[in-house]
Amino acid sequence: MSFFRRTLATFAAAALVVGAAFAQQTPPKPSPVPRPTVPEAPVPPPPDVDGKAWVLMDYATGQILASKNPDERVEPASITKIMTDYVVSAELANGKIKMTDPVTISEHAWRGGGAGTDGSTSFLKLNSQVPLKDLLYGMIIQSGNDAAIALAEHTAGSEGAFANLMNAYAKQLGMTNSHFENASGYPIENHYTTARDIAILSRALIHDFPEDYAISAVKQFEWNGIKQGNRNTLLWRDPSVDGIKTGHTAAAGYCLAASAKQGDSRMIAIVMGASSEKARADSAMALLNYGFRFYETHKLYDANKPLATPKLWKGEADTLPIGITQPLDVTVKRGQYDQLKATMDIPATLIAPFKKGQQVGTLRVTLDGKPVQSMPLVALDDAPQGGFFKRLWDSILLWFHGDKKDDAAATATAADKK
Repeated sequence: MSFFRRTLATFAAAALVVGAAFAQQTPPKPSPVPRPTVPEAPVPPPPDVDGKAWVLMDYATGQILASKNPDERVEPASITKIMTDYVVSAELANGKIKMTDPVTISEHAWRGGGAGTDGSTSFLKLNSQVPLKDLLYGMIIQSGNDAAIALAEHTAGSEGAFANLMNAYAKQLGMTNSHFENASGYPIENHYTTARDIAILSRALIHDFPEDYAISAVKQFEWNGIKQGNRNTLLWRDPSVDGIKTGHTAAAGYCLAASAKQGDSRMIAIVMGASSEKARADSAMALLNYGFRFYETHKLYDANKPLATPKLWKGEADTLPIGITQPLDVTVKRGQYDQLKATMDIPATLIAPFKKGQQVGTLRVTLDGKPVQSMPLVALDDAPQGGFFKRLWDSILLWFHGDKKDDAAATATAADKK
């Protein structure tokens, strides 16, 4: 019996050990459920908005993101006053006029843009004197034709001379398809612009004169006891909108230059020749929203940093650092950043001397073979000629290797994008 009991005890102990072993084991972790692959989000075409011509521009780069008839000549109506604003702001910055200047309201300003006309007015009194600042507010917020004419006369002596200033500044800004005959936008022959040119002008106003541009975000202004609201209804609809100007005549239709800023991005929408006040506002808002939703801006290269150091012949140094003088930003549809290609077009042979800032070549950015941005490549340092023997030796080497300075430009891949 003792042997039998010992055997049972042994089996029992073994069972307990095996049971404990099984009890201490943990079940294997289940395999994670694989996540479905997220498809790349498509970018739809731009909205088909109401307007004879329109443009969506990215402010940071000046790129036209979407457009319809961007270079078709159109009547600008009171959109003209953006040009008037730019000229007055430039003359203020140059110290030729001052915000505190008293401006006399002439008979021409009173008759041509005053209360007796059918156009928008600031109700300025004949022969009264009004501070220039108040006229600027009246022109931008109330769209006062009388204010625009008075500003023109005070700035240039006459409205005709001011129109010449407008055209000179337009040429300077690269507005190649615009011509102005007056300061208010009153319909007149040979007074025209394009949606693209107004986008260029709007971008310049925001960049060059931000304090004056800020006036276009003011919702109402009172003068001569009459309070008038800003005609840009988007200022009430979306807090990111902070400008710019409306316009309307029977011939021009309803026009709106609008801009909005969200985070670090700013978009500019120009709508010319819409069918109604609501249509121009809806169209501009749709374009702005499309830009913010489906485009993104990337900085590709910093300014004044070498992008390449090609061989320099007959110079004190053996290489020439080249780069760009301004940061290069590019705006593309979301998801297209990795498809950008940057190349440097530089001569095959660079022979000293070079001055700092002298253009050496061109940096080009393309997407699917189409140009996106380009910028001059310049020498980042002075590169004087070397001594006599250095020049002689390099001349011999060039003779043996073949002087290729007249060859077509060589294309080199630019440094990696940021």
